[in-house]
Amino acid sequence: IYGLLFVFYVVHCTRGELTYSVQEEPKPGSVIGNIAKDLGLGSQEIFARNARVEMEGSEKEYIRVDLRNRDLLVAGRIDREEHCGQNPTCVLKFDLLLENPLELHRLSLQVQDINDHSPVFQKDTVKLEISESADKGARYRINAAHDADIGQNAVQSYILQQNSHFVFNVQTTSAGSKYGELVLDKELDREEQQELTLLLTAVDGGSPERSGTVVIQVTVLDANDNAPVFTEAVYTARLAENAPLKTPVIKVSATDADEGVNGEVTYEFGRISDKSEKLFSLDEKTGEIIVSGEIDYEEGSKYELMIEAKDGYGLSSEAKVIIDITDVNDNAPLIYLKSLSNPTPENVSPGTEVGIINVQDRDSENNRQVRCSIQQNVPFKLVPSIKNYYSLVTTGQLDRELVSDYNITISATNEGSPPLSSSKTVQLSVADINDNPPMFEEQSYSAY
Repeated sequence: IYGLLFVFYVVHCTRGELTYSVQEEPKPGSVIGNIAKDLGLGSQEIFARNARVEMEGSEKEYIRVDLRNRDLLVAGRIDREEHCGQNPTCVLKFDLLLENPLELHRLSLQVQDINDHSPVFQKDTVKLEISESADKGARYRINAAHDADIGQNAVQSYILQQNSHFVFNVQTTSAGSKYGELVLDKELDREEQQELTLLLTAVDGGSPERSGTVVIQVTVLDANDNAPVFTEAVYTARLAENAPLKTPVIKVSATDADEGVNGEVTYEFGRISDKSEKLFSLDEKTGEIIVSGEIDYEEGSKYELMIEAKDGYGLSSEAKVIIDITDVNDNAPLIYLKSLSNPTPENVSPGTEVGIINVQDRDSENNRQVRCSIQQNVPFKLVPSIKNYYSLVTTGQLDRELVSDYNITISATNEGSPPLSSSKTVQLSVADINDNPPMFEEQSYSAY
């Protein structure tokens, strides 16, 4: 990607927690750090203890442990924008597991932004209709370009094609979002020129820099001197996940002091992510937002939508809508068998760890609190270990000659209302040892 040099380094390691830093989009197989060295372990411990890295709530593999070289390697695509969006900091959390004995370390991967996105305007063309009676200094809002990158790699400046009537200024709203204003620097004359076409370019601060353009088409008309005004600058709403389609979310409202076509207000989405656009729809006449897709708290707990109100000749204003999603207990616990000593020798002593179980629930708060249990008629029990891990240990002496195989059913129930449960059956075989001498069927034999 444009000859970028990817840099990996350990920031610190304290109390079993490792922190590394990496630029996004590193090449798979790139070395992030040496686990054995950073944890102060022996050269063979990483291999012998089957070290592995897991990311809670994700089945994708982003990093892995090379057991031979004891290095932490890049395993899959790491895209900062996918994981963290516009957040100024991006930290991915992982669990580093060592077995026998079970040991857990927290691993944080700080993902640094690179300039891999260009600025993009919401539309390719912006149409404005401006009265020839507009005074010098009149301002016309232009939605800012969006750049998925952050910091210096985001949009830094705008360049308006040289012309004799307009200049371009950048403004910041009270909510912190930026937008542009086309400022009339010289009065228009419809009899002299009925239409103007201007090219606006957004430039980011990356190296090399990237840019995006939008065409502004200005039609010169008679007076329209009032833009729509929203009743609120920021609207808030709460919505339960799994809300059915066409569920009303919130209704925005804007008024325009002009009369006739100049005062007719319509609504449309301004800046909106592809994900939000699939979940919500907006009635352009009433301003009502309704559910148009499947809402899932686990996929997103908050959405921010920018709504634009326009009058009949293109004057507009913008308001923000914040939708908070509330969690519903709609995910049953998931039980994962992480390791199992199968078969297990029949002479193991009571209290021996023979397996490791991990339980996860994608819901939040009480809905993700899980209780685990095991059937009572087997010589095994679950012992809580670290976080959401359990050790499967023996509770009595095993005897292959009495029972050679066990079907161990593990149940997990969360604390939602109503609670959801799941179960998993683990098959464990008992390995024979030479603990029985040969036995004659009779104590004595007689023959004649």
